[in-house]
Amino acid sequence: MLSHEKVKASNGTEFEFGIYTLGDLAADPHTGRSLSAAQRIKEVLAAAKLADEAGLDVFGVGEHHRLDFAITSPPVLLAAIAQATKRIRLTSATTVLGTADPVRVFEDFATLDLLSEGRAEIIAGRGAYVESFPLFGYELDDYKELFSEKMDLLLELGEHERITWNGELRSSLDDAEIAPRPFQPKMPIWIGVGGTPSSAQTAGKLGVGMALAILGGDPQRFQHLVTAYRDAALEAKFPSKQAKVAITSHGFIAKTSEQAIADYYPYYANYVYEFMGGRERGEKITKQQFELMAGPDTALAVGSPQQIVEKILAQHELFGHNRYMVQFDIGGQPYAKVAEAIELLATDVMPVVRKELGKKQG
Repeated sequence: MLSHEKVKASNGTEFEFGIYTLGDLAADPHTGRSLSAAQRIKEVLAAAKLADEAGLDVFGVGEHHRLDFAITSPPVLLAAIAQATKRIRLTSATTVLGTADPVRVFEDFATLDLLSEGRAEIIAGRGAYVESFPLFGYELDDYKELFSEKMDLLLELGEHERITWNGELRSSLDDAEIAPRPFQPKMPIWIGVGGTPSSAQTAGKLGVGMALAILGGDPQRFQHLVTAYRDAALEAKFPSKQAKVAITSHGFIAKTSEQAIADYYPYYANYVYEFMGGRERGEKITKQQFELMAGPDTALAVGSPQQIVEKILAQHELFGHNRYMVQFDIGGQPYAKVAEAIELLATDVMPVVRKELGKKQG
């Protein structure tokens, strides 16, 4: 039996576990074969259903507008997932808000919220890739201003059924009806943060959750961002329970550390080469480098269940976060391996972390 009992994070909210995917279409480094976009999406649906059945709390899908990713429309895919699942929360990871219309984003996720009976969330971000700017007719020079203005509007839309609004980069709204209204009284909105203090402070000032991406290296390097976020929320007089932190990372779990390293290395190296600048640098990660990157004091969550437990608990000491989300399916990783990692996260990691956090609270 899985333990679905939740424990409280440092600010009194429940500690949650989740997985997310960006739906990359990298070729399997062993076979050289790539999945079609249709097959990749079927696997994402299967992973979401498995995560729901296993008792995980959150499932997220990302947004990219290029041929080497399968997912361009998170709310459409999440709507399909809503029909195949029962309880898991459904979020974007992330919505590239600068090149989207906030009204359409809100309407789409409000519809998802109705379909899922109150399970929808939005993680809004500026985006690590910029292909959506020319695609949707936006100027890259307006990168920061677009996100700021549209984030303000998105939050207003959640508060009012009718809205009058004026901005610089989007047309004005005059007593406009915003429909449908979501199932939840207030649909959760987070801001996705990479490494900039200004983004963390913005999330705090606005009173929304912060989803902090820590994809590798020493987690302590990111502690100042969580501090900046919480300080900004406190200064803006938002309740501590409203200042939620999610940590997101890459990772993989196998029964032993040796198996996890051996299984994940080819796919992680492939992903870094294709999508994280390796091709531009003309270099691939060696296995020795990878083993160092996945060491016990790093954020890269690769190892046995016990090692992952230790990493999450160590990060909780640093951040006091409320949610942990990990991406398993990168670089052409076969679905069977992803499914095994999901099962281990649910059965061997999640209950132990919750038990240990519960002891501290007791």
